[in-house]
Amino acid sequence: MNLNKVFILGRLTADPQLRSTGSGQNVASFGLATNRVWNNKDGQRQESTEFHNIVVWGRQAEIASQFLAKGSLALIEGRMQTRGWTDNQGQKRRTTEIVAERIQLGPRSGGGVQKTASGSAPSRPAYPSKDTENASSSPPPQDIPVIDVSDEIQPDDLPF
Repeated sequence: MNLNKVFILGRLTADPQLRSTGSGQNVASFGLATNRVWNNKDGQRQESTEFHNIVVWGRQAEIASQFLAKGSLALIEGRMQTRGWTDNQGQKRRTTEIVAERIQLGPRSGGGVQKTASGSAPSRPAYPSKDTENASSSPPPQDIPVIDVSDEIQPDDLPF
């Protein structure tokens, strides 16, 4: 029995890039950074960072492009995939990436802004304040959406 399953929680290294395949299917890609912290044998704190390439298809690609931005926290569930190609100089290249099957968006910061469909930030905060509320009240809690689109990816839909 084989299993190819990945769960990864980290922060985006750049805004997602949304593209469309020749058949019209959306695909988004972005980088995700994860940190590992441990103490060495002398008791000193050590830290290392790993960078992961994430690919998201279909409706999830649109959602990722709309709601995620550089620095956003995201939980990705998916599978590892290695693909190869020949570059312009004739060199054979390979890359390993995570193909997301589910994305869970991290919490929004209290005074943060959310990107609009055009990619720009609106002029108002994500949590509107009312003049009648006192300043010590916290923003209303928001459910973190779980995105589950189980469309099968066809090899003809790959843009590379």
